[in-house]
Amino acid sequence: MELTEQLLALGSFALYFAVSLILLVVFKHLYPLITPHNEWQLIKEKQNTAAAIALGGAILGFALALGGAASNSVGILDYLIWAVIALLAQMLAFIVIRFVFMPKIVARIENDEVSAGIMVAVFSVAVGLLNAACMTY
Repeated sequence: MELTEQLLALGSFALYFAVSLILLVVFKHLYPLITPHNEWQLIKEKQNTAAAIALGGAILGFALALGGAASNSVGILDYLIWAVIALLAQMLAFIVIRFVFMPKIVARIENDEVSAGIMVAVFSVAVGLLNAACMTY
C-alpha cells in the first residue's frame, strides 16, 4: 500500500471513528427516553449498580452492532443507515425485555437488583451481537 493510500485510509478511519463516538453519545441520551427510569440519573445520584450494568450492556450491545455496520458498510451514509437500525434494535430489545420477559424489570432496576441489570445487559449484548452478525451483504 502506498503512502497516499495509507493516508486516505487514515482519513476514513478518523471519519468512521468520530461518527461512531458521536453515535455512542447520541445512544446514551436516547436510550433512557424509552425506559421509564433515567439510568444515568440512577447511576450518578444513587450509585445504582443495576442501572449501570443495564445501561453499560445496552451501550456495549450498540457498540458491537456499530462495529458490524462499520466493517460491512460501503460508505458513511450506508454506515449511518445501519447505525440507526442498530439503535432501533437495541431499543426494541429493552421493550421486549420489559413487556415480554420481565414485566417488573423497571422496578427491579430502580431497587438496584443487580440480577435484573445483568439480564438487561446480557440481552442487550446478545441483540448487539446478532445485529452485527446480520449486517452482511
